[in-house]
Amino acid sequence: MSATLLNGKELAAKKREQMKSKIEQLAVENITPGLAVILIGDNAASQSYVRGKQKACAEVGIYSELIERPDSITEQELLVEIDRLNEDPAIDGILVQLPIPAHISEQAVIERIAPNKDVDGFHPINIGKMMTGEKTFLPCTPYGVVEMLKEASIDLEGKHAVIVGRSNIVGKPVGQLLLNENATVTYCHSRTKDMRNLTTQADILIVAIGRPKFVTAEDVKEGAVVVDVGINRVDGKLCGDVDFDGVKEKASYLTPVPGGVGPMTITMLLENTIQSAESRK
Repeated sequence: MSATLLNGKELAAKKREQMKSKIEQLAVENITPGLAVILIGDNAASQSYVRGKQKACAEVGIYSELIERPDSITEQELLVEIDRLNEDPAIDGILVQLPIPAHISEQAVIERIAPNKDVDGFHPINIGKMMTGEKTFLPCTPYGVVEMLKEASIDLEGKHAVIVGRSNIVGKPVGQLLLNENATVTYCHSRTKDMRNLTTQADILIVAIGRPKFVTAEDVKEGAVVVDVGINRVDGKLCGDVDFDGVKEKASYLTPVPGGVGPMTITMLLENTIQSAESRK
């Protein structure tokens, strides 16, 4: 047996085609969705991510504005920049590309973005709404993961989902979204005792810890659905947190790296921006 690939690249392309028609409908009402990205400093990875976001915006017809600032920007200067974008009627979504310099409080920045323009889904108000199952902007990577599972017609209700990793960006929210879909959720992390005992019980195993090939075939139940959120570079090649070659012989479904979860993250960012623009009507 070899796992069926959950192809995020294909699903992202399909969703972006659907977005184009939504944006055409908004254009009839003189609305163009707008996304502003603030990029601080010259981190090569951040610059690459931002280019990807700009390219994706152009592809579907979203107006994008890039604001580049040096590492020396003060926290107050950055907050003023965010305030300006909060007031700008042409901007529906604001994101500050992480990481940001150590002298600036990440939490202060996240909380300064207006909740109705928080297309990253990180504002405490939007996190709270997600927890209670209200309609809100969902964090992009977890949102993308759940969309992939639904697209593959994987039934989530009553399934045991095990999440390896508890970050605020992926681990915690993806568990909550699966709970909202009536899955039973277990979290594993660096302090978990006998992690393999838990991962081998998972019907759905989601791995997001940033450690190359950490999860091996021995950690996976026969026929499990395995979603690899990790992106690591080893000897110049990209790989995930899951040992793909070993696990594909045991899993029923498996995401590749690259081409799995990654393309869905930017796609759900576009989806959130369009959703924000639609609320202007």
